[in-house]
Amino acid sequence: MTTVSAQLDAVAQAASTSRVPVTVLSKRVQLTALYVGDALMISLALIVAVMARGLLPFPGQDDTLLIMQASGPFIVVGWLVMLRIFGADSLRHLRAGAMEYKRVLMATAATSALLGITAYLMKYDFPRAAFVLMFTFGSFALLLARYARRKAMGAIHARGALTTPLVVAGDSGHVDAIAQVLRRESWLGYRVIGAITSDKVAYTPGGLPVLGNMSEAVSIIEEHEAEAVFFAEGSFNAASEFRHMAWELEEHDIQMIVVPAITDTSANRLEVRPVAGLPLVDVERPQALASGRWVKRTFDVIGSTMLLIASAPVMAIVALAIKLEDGGPVFFRQRRVGLKGEEFECLKFRSMAVDAEARLAELAHLNEGAGPLFKMTHDPRITRVGRFIRRFSIDELPQFWNALVGNMSLVGPRPALASEVAHYDKDARRRLDVRPGLTGLWQVSGRSDLSWEDTVRLDNYYVDNWSMVQDLMILGKTARAVVAPSGAY
Repeated sequence: MTTVSAQLDAVAQAASTSRVPVTVLSKRVQLTALYVGDALMISLALIVAVMARGLLPFPGQDDTLLIMQASGPFIVVGWLVMLRIFGADSLRHLRAGAMEYKRVLMATAATSALLGITAYLMKYDFPRAAFVLMFTFGSFALLLARYARRKAMGAIHARGALTTPLVVAGDSGHVDAIAQVLRRESWLGYRVIGAITSDKVAYTPGGLPVLGNMSEAVSIIEEHEAEAVFFAEGSFNAASEFRHMAWELEEHDIQMIVVPAITDTSANRLEVRPVAGLPLVDVERPQALASGRWVKRTFDVIGSTMLLIASAPVMAIVALAIKLEDGGPVFFRQRRVGLKGEEFECLKFRSMAVDAEARLAELAHLNEGAGPLFKMTHDPRITRVGRFIRRFSIDELPQFWNALVGNMSLVGPRPALASEVAHYDKDARRRLDVRPGLTGLWQVSGRSDLSWEDTVRLDNYYVDNWSMVQDLMILGKTARAVVAPSGAY
């Protein structure tokens, strides 16, 4: 880990001292890493296809090595060209999202189809085992290399190197909201240099310098050598203004990004339909009701049952350790607020002293939590066993039972105390429209390190945009959050 960190610091240092413009250097680094990684992974796929051909029971594999030696270079070049044709090297999709991965898979499928059709038309007996292994392993290898490159670039961006300078246009309040997100998500590699707004101020409320108004946008972008511009609400008064701005920036290598009012809405709920020349966005209804249907409940029952069985040995050891430390009860039972405001008894392994609840009032002034939540980094009420099981979230294992009986779900917002719910506003109460979960978006996005506003926003995003795929992704990320438990105390 130290070696990797040192290498990333070296890259950041090299970028900061380079005489090549940072944005140009960033593009060169990303594209070079992309092409080299793709070529290596495709070559490796060919090698694996030859070495592992005996694993598949296809006849006629004796001449596989000779055939692959003859056709291998053409396959590598053709595969790389197909990746380029399908736009898998488009820098605009390399920072985040699934488009990059979709294009890799589409290009791979097209390459396999082209090779198969060519071999058939030319009556070329291409070894079937090598064909299956090459494209199966190649797809996985390319996706893994792309993921690794994205993570490496994210780490470099987070250190302030190879970033893309940009300006944000719109009303001051919306500009600050976007700038705050981009600063927090520094791994994206965007560096906000200023704002373009019609508000007559020198700085936005968030302290961002105002570089000018919309009529000066093009000259401002050129003067400050910005590589991207974010248009937020308040940028344009009419569609014609946006169209004219696009025309003015047409000859400039500037990435135009529009931030719509429908933020915190999953792309799966959006469908763009051109009607009479208008790009209408059809927004599917929120998914809170769908999250309560039988699919999610069945998944919770099966998943919690399997997890209870798998974690039984660990739970037995933890129960014994708690009992031996102070002789108190093993479980901590607490009334929590669940679906539609109904209360239930939430189970946890006891991680605090027996009189923890009675001592809460005397520690209230030391609260480090956000909003109505009470959090304290070095809470004196936590026992030695409790500190260990909290660090790795072992104290929450008994909640598998809550998920099994239906009080909770494996994935959902945090189950809240009645005293916390009493302080909820309308946005926060939206979290009660689904079953609370053992884990959720906020747990895998910073846990206690998040502000209360971000916690509510993430939970509401989950409620409105629920899907089984999202649940599976959150469960997968939870394991990593538990192993590296930042924000867990």
